[in-house]
Amino acid sequence: MQSIAKTVQEYLETIPEDRKLIIKELRDTVVNNLPHGFEETMTYGMITYVVPHSLYPSGYHCDPKKALPFVSIASQKNYIAIHHLGIYANQSLLQWVEEQWKLVSSKKLDIGKGCIRFKKPEDVPLKLIGELMAKISPQDWIEIYEQNLKR
Repeated sequence: MQSIAKTVQEYLETIPEDRKLIIKELRDTVVNNLPHGFEETMTYGMITYVVPHSLYPSGYHCDPKKALPFVSIASQKNYIAIHHLGIYANQSLLQWVEEQWKLVSSKKLDIGKGCIRFKKPEDVPLKLIGELMAKISPQDWIEIYEQNLKR
């Protein structure tokens, strides 16, 4: 389910009550741990953190008018999602997530290409998410992104 909210505040107001707290905590965790330079926006119906055009004028190759996306958080119909393009584009970061997950959860990691899904709010490991957010700066992300574009 893709939100039609135009602002982050509007998005937060439309989240089901049972998810409001965890989405707020997740957002706070992302904001407090992302390296300086990323900007918060609403993109593709999700709260998204991007490398702004001021740092990467080329923008997103699929739509250069849009800033380069990095991480999104969303309350979907059946789960809470973190879309982290870094774990999609960087195999060593994905391996780190898989290893760390085993240390913080007894549940199976529900992960797709760059999407980590959590069925229940209490399943979201905020400390691990914070550590993950701190691992890639905007400049690092630009380099990883461009390396993958060349392939």
